[in-house]
Formats: sequence, structure tokens, C-alpha cells
Amino acid sequence: MKTELKAKFLQHLLAKKKANEGFTLIELLVVVIIIGILAAIALPSMLNQAAKARLSSAKNTIGAINRAQQAYRLENTNFAPDVTTLKLGVSTPDGYETPGITVNAGASAIAKTTSIDDQGTGVTGCVTVNNGITTSTIVTGANNNAPNCPAPSS
Repeated sequence: MKTELKAKFLQHLLAKKKANEGFTLIELLVVVIIIGILAAIALPSMLNQAAKARLSSAKNTIGAINRAQQAYRLENTNFAPDVTTLKLGVSTPDGYETPGITVNAGASAIAKTTSIDDQGTGVTGCVTVNNGITTSTIVTGANNNAPNCPAPSS
């Protein structure tokens, strides 16, 4: 019986030793390297999403200003000189300057906003009147300089 007891005790010790095994250092390093590679691939695209969201917000704001300018011109036969005159409930997009409006002799209105972050993207909205027909465009540019809108033709 003593030999059976010894054999069972040895089996018990071997089973206990296997239950206490963990991951080796190599296995942990491989997992950390894989996570690092995945983070290096995913991080730039996730950071770019925030800039895209700010740009989309700026485009939506300029689009709202364009539509309000069209409605204002239908009621008053001229364009509004600033955003407060339009009585819009839009706010300045995060990371962009307050939209400014330039009125060109009653034939066009240009609303322009520029990014104040490191990307420097500008968004310009144009409302022009050509032969009595009102058109609206939104243009995006880089390096703190949104492109100018097309000049109205009389």
C-alpha cells in the first residue's frame, strides 16, 4: 500500500504543478508585439476621424448659412451682412473660427470659416445670383485658405 500511496502522491504533485503553469515570457512578448502592430495600424485612422467630424460640422454650418442667405434674399432682396442677422441657431464648429460673411454688391454672399487646428482646412460657402437664379456651393480647401467662390455673372 505504501507504493500505491507514493504513486498517488506523486500524481497529485504533478497535477498540482501543471495547474500552476502560466504563460512564458516569449508568449507574452508575442502578444504585446501583436497588440502594438494593431495599434500602429488603427491609431492614425481613428485620429483622422475626429478631423473628419470637425470638417463635416463646419460644412453643415456653412450649408445652414447658405440656405438662410437664400431665404433672407427672397424676403429682403439683398444678402444678410452677418450671421446674427440671419437669426440662425447654428454654433461655431469645434476647431473652426466663427464664420464670417462677405457680401459682394448684392450679387453674392460668401460665408467662410477656417480651421484653427494644425490641419488648417477652410470651408467656404457661396450664394450667388446669376440672372435672377440663386445658386449655392460649398468648397473645402487646405492650409488655412478656403478657395474663393465663383464670381457671379450678371
